[in-house]
Amino acid sequence: MNANPIYLDGFATLPLAPEARAAMLAVWDMPGNAGSPNLSGERAAGVIAEGRAAVAGLIGAAPGEIVFTSGATEANNLAVMGVAATLADLEPTRRRVVISTIEHKAVIEPAQRLKERGFIIERAPVDRDGRLDLEAFRQLMDDSVLVASVMLVNNETGVIQPIQEAAEIAHACGALFHCDAAQGGGKVAIDVLELDVDYLSLSAHKCYGPMGIGALYISAAAPKPEPLFFGGGQQAGVRPGTEPAALIAGFGAAATVARARLTDDQDHGSALLSRLLRGLRDRQIRLVPVSREALTVPGGAAISLAGIDADAVCSIVAGSVSLSTGSACTAGQIKSSHVLEAIGLSDLEARSVIRIFCNRYTTAVEIDAAIDAIADGIERSHLATGEVHQ
Repeated sequence: MNANPIYLDGFATLPLAPEARAAMLAVWDMPGNAGSPNLSGERAAGVIAEGRAAVAGLIGAAPGEIVFTSGATEANNLAVMGVAATLADLEPTRRRVVISTIEHKAVIEPAQRLKERGFIIERAPVDRDGRLDLEAFRQLMDDSVLVASVMLVNNETGVIQPIQEAAEIAHACGALFHCDAAQGGGKVAIDVLELDVDYLSLSAHKCYGPMGIGALYISAAAPKPEPLFFGGGQQAGVRPGTEPAALIAGFGAAATVARARLTDDQDHGSALLSRLLRGLRDRQIRLVPVSREALTVPGGAAISLAGIDADAVCSIVAGSVSLSTGSACTAGQIKSSHVLEAIGLSDLEARSVIRIFCNRYTTAVEIDAAIDAIADGIERSHLATGEVHQ
């Protein structure tokens, strides 16, 4: 078994950038609490300020609009539940929350909690390509909607969503707009002013930073979410607790590199993905991109392997190539992915889908080796299921 499988599971997490690792190690060598009134504390506070500025720069925000969290899951919860809690009494007639049918569970579950508290949750459909149906979304929006939430890049299909248009529709009827951009941060250009979002969630480990740190952008013009927990008063009380200076430094370093390398990373990922799909087709593998004609994040795709059990293939090649089927956060479920179901795939069709992301550090040599391994794995899966070849 290869000790270091070729890593194509970038929708789940991305490799840690060397720059992020170096930044964290440097901070870990210098202990200090940003709340302490001494030189070590001041130094830690400076590290946090630099990291906050770097993350803000990645999305075109002001540093003061960035609140660090433990990850995008917490950021999504803070945005969805926190905003509802803040405005529940101020906006008593706005009791509806609209989300798309393809949202991550970190948005779906908080919305479900709001339903238990008397809110009405509406789900906006997507088309067969996995892109938000803007007309259907528009039909759901009126002056009873408090907040709408639509992700920037889907974590299973890689499809880029029409956020600017959706935010405009939401704002036209006075609703607030949140965007889960965990899969888009550092992979596609983001300008929160151009998108005109009120809240936007980020995850460090989805853009070559460390696990355990994320952020919520809160527009200076938007209401502050009620905190999920209390104590300490850090980050204006919105997200109290001692800031993890080293993780923030790693997030900031990853954001700085991602911003500088965005075009190069996109070109690199797109070229390698094309090489992979072309190579599989040359090996007579029947495959169809799930997104069809929709715009997807560069380097990423969900592909359907006609008549193949994707889980079996992933298991067979696991020692040499890291792949996955559906979202890692829903692994272990027998039921088909809610995302693939939302775009109209049958259970059988959904079971043939694998997702791939060619990252910054993936090489052409690795892609060629992955082509061989995946093609061989598909052949072995045919034999394992007893398929008769004509």
